[in-house]
Amino acid sequence: MPITSVTQDPEALTLTVVADFPVPVRRLWDAYADPRQLERFWGPPGWPATFTRHDVAVGGRSNYAMTGPDGDSSCGYWEFLSVDEGKSFEVLDGFADDEGTPNTEMPTIRMEFVFEPTDGGSRMTTTSHFASLDELKKLVAMGMVEGMRAAMGQIDDVLADLASFAAGNGTQVQLLGENRARITRVIRGSVEQVWRAHHDPELLRRWQLGPDGWSMPVCEVGLAVGDTYRYEWENADGGNRFGFIGEVLEILAPVRSVTTEAMIGMDGPVVTNELTLTPVEGGTLLTMVGNYPDAETREMILATGMADGMETSYARLEREVLGVS
Repeated sequence: MPITSVTQDPEALTLTVVADFPVPVRRLWDAYADPRQLERFWGPPGWPATFTRHDVAVGGRSNYAMTGPDGDSSCGYWEFLSVDEGKSFEVLDGFADDEGTPNTEMPTIRMEFVFEPTDGGSRMTTTSHFASLDELKKLVAMGMVEGMRAAMGQIDDVLADLASFAAGNGTQVQLLGENRARITRVIRGSVEQVWRAHHDPELLRRWQLGPDGWSMPVCEVGLAVGDTYRYEWENADGGNRFGFIGEVLEILAPVRSVTTEAMIGMDGPVVTNELTLTPVEGGTLLTMVGNYPDAETREMILATGMADGMETSYARLEREVLGVS
């Protein structure tokens, strides 16, 4: 059990939890920065979490749901107030409905996570700040301390499983709920480099090509909310051509963008893509969450070999743009 102490301070209106781990600080930090890892321990046993959004940056947000054995769910959110990469972050932690809208009838907690090296590895100190003594007592009575102990009891297995999340594993696809899919890939470059590669037309034309033998004659990017984009590809003999258009809905450079996507000349469905870039050991974790109209549309699009095409492009990005062999 990694937790070494739990301290309630009724005067300061805080609850402080200290936990020690036999791994470097960077490894522990990445477990919280990477939604694939965080959701394996954030919910207590029997209530696994699913993070549909996780932007570890000032102004960013996380949305998650914990699902019980009977199918009941408990949803929450984080709003990031401060981030000092590898050292600390501070969030507002609250309850939410299924759509991620905050539940104003329940308490909101300000939580500080501080990561420090120790002789045996690393230490994380989590301090929860409450608005009143009644709120502190209410959440403790609801089992907050027991829930944190149970959740943190699962971290050791995640920390030991470095291989599943390291660079070099290629593009991975996970289904989220009934109509979402999360695509992840650790790209061996900085967040700034990867962001630029996604928003500079000259760079995009060098790597976002899918299989060999294709070019990108049209590459019009969107850099601000309300901007539209247009991408078109054609094969070497010019016999096949296709493309996508869309609009920028949100943008927080160089961390997050949200865009719509529709195939040119088709009456097919409009997809909303959420791109998040997170610094991790070995490079940048690229997370793309696709929001589809329904499960059938999701399966149809994934069945086109989209993930394989993305892996070919990301490998080309590393090789041709970032100079990583």
